[in-house]
Amino acid sequence: MRLMFFYHVGEDVGSAQTIHNYSRVAKAMGHEVAVYGSQPAGSNLNYSMDVESADVIIFVLESWLEPHYAGYLNLVRLMSKAPRKRRIVIDNDGLYNNLIRVGGDFSHPDDQECRTRSELYESISDRIFQPSFRPLRPNVRTFIFHGYNPKLEMPLDFSAKEYGMFYVGNNWFRWRAMRRVLQAVEPIRDKVGRIGLAGWSWSAMPRWVPSPLREQACYTELEYLQQMGVEIMPAVPVDQVISTMSKGVFSPVLVRPLFNHLRMVNPRMFETPAANTIPLFDLDPEYVQEIFGDEALELVLPAHHPKEKILDALSQPDRYVPILKAVRRRLAEKHSYEVRVKELIEMVAN
Repeated sequence: MRLMFFYHVGEDVGSAQTIHNYSRVAKAMGHEVAVYGSQPAGSNLNYSMDVESADVIIFVLESWLEPHYAGYLNLVRLMSKAPRKRRIVIDNDGLYNNLIRVGGDFSHPDDQECRTRSELYESISDRIFQPSFRPLRPNVRTFIFHGYNPKLEMPLDFSAKEYGMFYVGNNWFRWRAMRRVLQAVEPIRDKVGRIGLAGWSWSAMPRWVPSPLREQACYTELEYLQQMGVEIMPAVPVDQVISTMSKGVFSPVLVRPLFNHLRMVNPRMFETPAANTIPLFDLDPEYVQEIFGDEALELVLPAHHPKEKILDALSQPDRYVPILKAVRRRLAEKHSYEVRVKELIEMVAN
C-alpha cells in the first residue's frame, strides 16, 4: 500500500519524526510512505508529487495551517487530484472542536475561526481522527497517530546525574504547569540539585508569534525562574531530546491545558519513558492510566503534597525502575509504530 502524508513543517519539529518512523516501519512491512511535495536537499524522507498512485492521502493538520498561508494553496491543489474517498484527516491539535477555553488555554481565538477550521477539515474528508481516546464530537474517531520506539530506550541508571530535574520542551501554554512543578520543588529546593530547562520562549517571548497570541501562549516569569536557579538553555534537535532529558533524575511531563482537557497525545509523551529519567506526570490520573497503564499511576504528581513524590523519586530512584520497565513494556506492546502502521492500514482498507 502507498501512503502519502500532507504535512508542512520543518523536519526536526512537530510530527516530522513521527512520519520518519512511519516511513521506516512501513517499508519493513512492505508498504511505501511519501510526503507530498518536492524533494528538499538533504532530506531522508521520500517526497513526491505523484498523488494518483497513492492509496490514501493522510492530512496531518495542526495549528500552522491557516487560509492565508501557502500551505493552504497546496492543500487545495492536492484535494483536486485525490478523490474524497482516498482522503483522511488527522486533527493533531484537537482543533476540530467547538470553542474551548480551559486553564488560560483555548482551541480558537473566536467563534469565527472555530467555524472556519471545522469547515476546512470537513471539506477534506468525512473521516476525521484525533490522537485521543476521548474525542468530543460524535463524528470524530480515535487514532493515536504518534508511537513509541523501543529502539530508543536508554538503560536506567541513576548513579551519576548532572541534574535533579531536567525538562525538554517549548513553552506553548505550559507556564502554569511548569510553575506548579517548581512550586512543589520550592520547599525542597536544596535537595533537588541543579534544574535544567531546554526549549524556546522560557526566558523571552518569540517575536515571530503575533500578538496577542504571543503573550497568551508564551507567557513566562523569568525572575521566578532565576530565583529558583533554573538553568535555561536553547531548544535541542529532535534526535537529542531523549539523551538531554536523561541528564535529570526526573523529568516532568507537561502538556498544554487544552491537551489535558481533550486527552490528546503528543510525541514527547512517548519519548520521555524511553529516556534514562523518571517521568513525573503533571496530568490527570485517568489520562495517564489509559495511555501508560495502571503502573504509571505511581508516576503522577498528586494534587496535594507533590513535593513528597519528587523527594521519593530523588531519594530512591531505583524503586521506580520496575515501574518504568512495566510502562515501557506496555508502550512497546500497545503503542509501537508497528502497531500504528497496522492500525492505519486497517483504517484505509475499511
